Amino acid sequence: MQLPFLSSPFNPEYRTRNQLRPLPYLAPMIIKTAQYLISSPDYTKCPAPDRPEYAFIGRSNVGKSSLINMLCDNQKLAKTSGSPGKTQLINHFIIESTVASGKSADKWYLVDLPGYGFAKVSQSQRRQWEQMIENYLRKRENLINVFVLLDGRHEPQKIDLEFVDQLGAWNIPFCLVFTKADKESQREVGKNVRSFLDAMRKTWQFLPRHFVTSAVKKLGRDKMLQFIEETNAEVKDNLKM
Repeated sequence: MQLPFLSSPFNPEYRTRNQLRPLPYLAPMIIKTAQYLISSPDYTKCPAPDRPEYAFIGRSNVGKSSLINMLCDNQKLAKTSGSPGKTQLINHFIIESTVASGKSADKWYLVDLPGYGFAKVSQSQRRQWEQMIENYLRKRENLINVFVLLDGRHEPQKIDLEFVDQLGAWNIPFCLVFTKADKESQREVGKNVRSFLDAMRKTWQFLPRHFVTSAVKKLGRDKMLQFIEETNAEVKDNLKM
């Protein structure tokens, strides 16, 4: 089955048409404030869906908290841990950003979702997490984009390919984020990125946008924030911001 790329719940034509085009130049996004808001056990308990929302998810120990802290320039924002599976709820952060000119300010939600994969939990607990995540992804009406984190040090993993295929089946827009690019040579990371994209080409008609990142070197930060800034501008008329 050939999976198309995904459309945005706010502007299907735009997201499908522009996903692989270079981002237009926008003034650099500046994160003014980033604050923890609430942790919810279910999407119905999440904050009012009145602003754009960007969710982050990946296998356990993929470097999700470090990436979030790097993007927001706050090393204490999301709690990092060497033990997989520490994130167990839907964690909302409220972000206020502006551009270099300072003429406009946006508020949007950043969401830290539980990881999938090898967290040491019971089968019943794992199923509960899976249902919580599925309900959130499929029913959260202001969800603009899901950033799927992939460890750039490794070749394509079956569990990651299955997850992005599931997002496709659910028609949920997403981008790929390859993490930990500083832990391997540029050549090795590039090979792993190409291998993952090649694996997707077997079942996907179009490929999503992807970013290569390093939380240590802040690699990819500007491009990811530019993508969020561009998307916020596109959906501003659809939400009360």
